Amino acid sequence: MAGAKNHDYHILDPDIWPFVGSMSALTFTTGMVMFMHADEGAFPEGLWRIVLGLGIAGLIATFFGWFSKIVNEAQRGDHTPVVQLHMRYGMILFIASEVMFFVGWFWSWFDFALFPAPIEMVDEGLWQSVVGQEGAAMLANFPPDGIEVLDAFDLPLLNTLILLCSGTTVTWAHHCLINGDRDGLKKGLWLTVGLGVLFSAIQAYEYAAAPFGFGGNNYSSAFYMATGFHGFHVLIGTIFLIVCLRRAYLGHFTPRQHFGFEAAAWYWHFVDVVWLFLFVTVYVWGGWGAEVH
Repeated sequence: MAGAKNHDYHILDPDIWPFVGSMSALTFTTGMVMFMHADEGAFPEGLWRIVLGLGIAGLIATFFGWFSKIVNEAQRGDHTPVVQLHMRYGMILFIASEVMFFVGWFWSWFDFALFPAPIEMVDEGLWQSVVGQEGAAMLANFPPDGIEVLDAFDLPLLNTLILLCSGTTVTWAHHCLINGDRDGLKKGLWLTVGLGVLFSAIQAYEYAAAPFGFGGNNYSSAFYMATGFHGFHVLIGTIFLIVCLRRAYLGHFTPRQHFGFEAAAWYWHFVDVVWLFLFVTVYVWGGWGAEVH
């Protein structure tokens, strides 16, 4: 019969959301560039806020609209075993790309730590390079002299325990889903989301209480970039899990078909593992021997 489906693949209908997402991403990055050059007077004052706001609004609309269609496709039965297999391949490749993203930050951290640049603090929060000057070798330390580091076994250790606990609760939720326990699925997701929110709150407090700012020296810049991007991934993962919790209440997911939940769980475990490396590398090893705040 002409037009009858005789394969296991899902052929997508034409959709506007990929175009909207691309244009929104372009608008967002344009707004960021305008923001970074706002002090130079190259653009009308305040224009960057409008452009950046439109970009963010477009991205949020894209996420909601596009992902809603994917959920509807899953509920309609369009995600056949072949489609689910390829979605798993895609998620694995995405997480692999995220791993390489953090490899870059770890690489920079080890570069700064193993080959420190000689710098000295000339004023509160103001640093200058002394490369080539007399006594420069004595100032080639990491963290730089004058930096007070955060106590690794205070809030960072607490956050480590929180993320480890969240890894167990999301695994419990997955186990409940596989065994048809919808109540356990919801409880496990509620606990995981709560622990994720708690982690982010503690991280925000840690940043507010940190004795060093973002810029000025390689230690503080590398610290905030590595831990800040991880915090951003925790935020994304928490939203991911909230969507799964909402879908659980709507009756979505079955013991045999629940890739959306699996993808969220994989992502969350990835966030857990990255934090363990950050805790050991940045907080423990990176601050070893330095003055503790």
